Amino acid sequence: MLDHTRLLRATLPFTLAALGIASSAHAQSAASTAPAASQPEVDAVREDGEDIIVTGSYAQSLAAATQTKRQAGYGVDAINATDIGKFPAQNVAEALQLVPGVAITRPRGEGLYVSVRGLGPQFQSTLLNGRPVAINDLIENGGANGRQFRFEMLPAEFVSQIDVVKTPTSDMTEGALGGNIDVRTFRPLDVGTKTTLNLRGTYTTLADKVKPNATVLTSGTNAEGTFGILAAAQYWGKAVRNDRSYNTGWYLDKFASTLGKGFYTPGRTRPTVENEDRKRLSGMISAQWRPSPEWETTLDVLATRLDVAYDEYGLDIYPDDASVAGHRPVLVPGSVKLDGSTVVAATINDVRFMGTREYSLNRHDLVTIGLKQAWNPAGWHISANGNWSYAHSFHPSAAEGTVRSRVQFFAPLRYDSSAGYKVAPTLSTPVDVTNAANYTLYPFNIAPKNSRDWDTFGRLDVDHELGGIITRVAAGGEYHWRKRDYRRRDFVVNPAANTSLLGFAPNGFEQMPYDNFLSGVRGNIPRNWLVPITSVFYDKLFTPAVANSPLTPGDLRASYVVTEKSAGGYVRADYAFPLGAVAVTGNVGVRYVHTDQVASGTLTTGNVATPASFPQTFSNWLPSFNLRAELTPTLQARLAASRVLTRPNVTQSAPQISVSTDQPTASGGNPALQPFLATQFDGSLEWYFTRSASLTGAVFYKTMDDYITAQNINVEIPGRGTVLLSTQVNGGDAKVYGAEAAYNQVFTFLPTPFDGLGFQASYTHTSVQASYTAGARPIRDQLIGLSKNSFNVVGFYDKGPLSTRLSYTWRDKYLTGIGSTTQVPTYQAAFGTLDSNLSVRVTDRLMVSVEAINIANANTYSYNERELQFGEINNYGRTILFGVRAQF
Repeated sequence: MLDHTRLLRATLPFTLAALGIASSAHAQSAASTAPAASQPEVDAVREDGEDIIVTGSYAQSLAAATQTKRQAGYGVDAINATDIGKFPAQNVAEALQLVPGVAITRPRGEGLYVSVRGLGPQFQSTLLNGRPVAINDLIENGGANGRQFRFEMLPAEFVSQIDVVKTPTSDMTEGALGGNIDVRTFRPLDVGTKTTLNLRGTYTTLADKVKPNATVLTSGTNAEGTFGILAAAQYWGKAVRNDRSYNTGWYLDKFASTLGKGFYTPGRTRPTVENEDRKRLSGMISAQWRPSPEWETTLDVLATRLDVAYDEYGLDIYPDDASVAGHRPVLVPGSVKLDGSTVVAATINDVRFMGTREYSLNRHDLVTIGLKQAWNPAGWHISANGNWSYAHSFHPSAAEGTVRSRVQFFAPLRYDSSAGYKVAPTLSTPVDVTNAANYTLYPFNIAPKNSRDWDTFGRLDVDHELGGIITRVAAGGEYHWRKRDYRRRDFVVNPAANTSLLGFAPNGFEQMPYDNFLSGVRGNIPRNWLVPITSVFYDKLFTPAVANSPLTPGDLRASYVVTEKSAGGYVRADYAFPLGAVAVTGNVGVRYVHTDQVASGTLTTGNVATPASFPQTFSNWLPSFNLRAELTPTLQARLAASRVLTRPNVTQSAPQISVSTDQPTASGGNPALQPFLATQFDGSLEWYFTRSASLTGAVFYKTMDDYITAQNINVEIPGRGTVLLSTQVNGGDAKVYGAEAAYNQVFTFLPTPFDGLGFQASYTHTSVQASYTAGARPIRDQLIGLSKNSFNVVGFYDKGPLSTRLSYTWRDKYLTGIGSTTQVPTYQAAFGTLDSNLSVRVTDRLMVSVEAINIANANTYSYNERELQFGEINNYGRTILFGVRAQF
């Protein structure tokens, strides 16, 4: 049992300290009234000092973001809505990629996960209106991601501003080695009485379908402006088709009996077409009551349901798999073409080819309810903030739970990768892959998953304004409870050996219904093949007896529960003093957090399943320091230092452990993992040469302790004693450092009509020193998800009724998988995308727009350790959005 009293005791001292410090300071200085918060100015200034009002919506967004960065007491970059219900991008993640140091992943063309300064999605902390939020997990296939927030769950039209904090303060909730990403939604007292309606169509060229989108946002306040309610609703749809050539990796010594040791050959390779029918229904309510400047109550409620119907047509090719009785791939010696240790071409006999149809309905529900009470008597600021959120990712029924229908044949394979990773590899066989008479049944599988994530959060903050060098003291306490309950089971139906497809179901297959698979990619890859029909296989094979079968040890082992209870507190002091003619401001503080974690699951030894729980505790002190020096009225410098942490991913802590029946060995998760910790330093120089333009640069350095890496360790297993566990462990070290530069300006000094032109650009360079292992394979100076270089450029025109922009975003190659003792690492190749937007204001209340994404129809590529070791090719086509927006 966890000691709740101990957790709460960690919170109370900081809040009580705030009251004591503030009361003592109050006795020594007069209270001062905080100035009312003001909206960021969005004016440009001529060199002669004359103000020019920037009326273009994208220019206004940039100007507001510039002022947010300039005025903040810490390092932050922001993105602002261009208008009520209108964000600069169709997707929150895609808007974030314009922030210096931010990179995103776009699976199947949809921005989903965010990385900051070279650290991947699990190292970011995502907040909604300043509060933690529950996380929906990946359930589409066999994997799970853990702490990676899915930005597709947040409608961009509900968002007013996103802050990416890179140098935290002690009052900020811990959890990010990369960045604290705070997504803020619209609120009624900021919007006023207003209604917007946005109707759009989304056309994807490869799917060749148009899906409707509709968003309505309405806000109303009373005459006094003291009470308001805002409500919003959205229906969003998108059809996706992604053509993909997929490879699981290149492996060592699979044909050592023929080649000798030390040679790599490809593993499973899969030409496939992935289809998604995406539908999202979202609603939001926000209410504010501000009866006086000292008192404000805010309620925020958001709910989203995202349904993704996934249907895949694949042809799996297994060059090295001997799992089917009576078959073993044999490499033909005289057919081999070598390049160093890579077998770039060969003929392999008795290879399994498998026509695969995979279907699932992946449902993601998210509900979050937050309440904040603020009281601001003269010189004091007291707030209580609470939030409950629930994320549920699941399949509504077994018929929609990753249903895999598969048929197979065995034949010779000729492969050739000598053309490089941007050309589809040669994958040929003399057997007709479209002829049903060649196929027999392979085991039928349904793998339903159910991931539930609860997040409950509460905090109390007290601060008091002072005179003198110390301008403000603050303290507070926070309690955070999170639970992840992940369940998976696998129904497997084994048909009789050599059951023919035609004998089983003459109507149970179809040819792939596309004649343009990867049409823009060269190479001798299969372009058409046969696949099963899901409904026929499901109806014939998923009988009531199968549906009611008991859980297997494997099912129990795949499921887990991880609970975290953390309590923390902080103290913070803000300071201000002149240093000659330079005004210096900043803050210094320390945060303490205590976490109790319990990871529960099932250990399996053969067919024996044993429930087990692994409690552990960790406590951390996290100091922080921020300084801002106004060198001139337009030039300021910043220095920052802090200690930060990210807790282990729940998928790594989960005790999904399988124990050998006859050896003291095991494999699986490691519930004894400790948090990632890092010490980071940051310095920046910011030149605001007009109120809506800036040129900024920053350097950063992070040194990470106890980086988690793959290794073998000894653990105690109930009933078995000490066993050697192949798992993830703390122990690697890494240093990440680099530089950022950003520029944005509206060229208001140009003569009309060119004074509506503007430009925005940013560049980030990131380097790493790292040393850790993947099994026995050493990894040096690489981290997953880290691109050395990335940049974006945006040219835009905003004047009168016309607003248009063209943007190009590019990131360098990065590591996607560290491999193992016998598998090489994998890399995502460099990728750039060209996007554009055009909107015309027909009247003061009506606007029409069109937006294009991936205009150049760029493919994404990956490869393994060498570019001759082919990986993936993906093409998801272009996306065109068009619509009308009205405001009342």
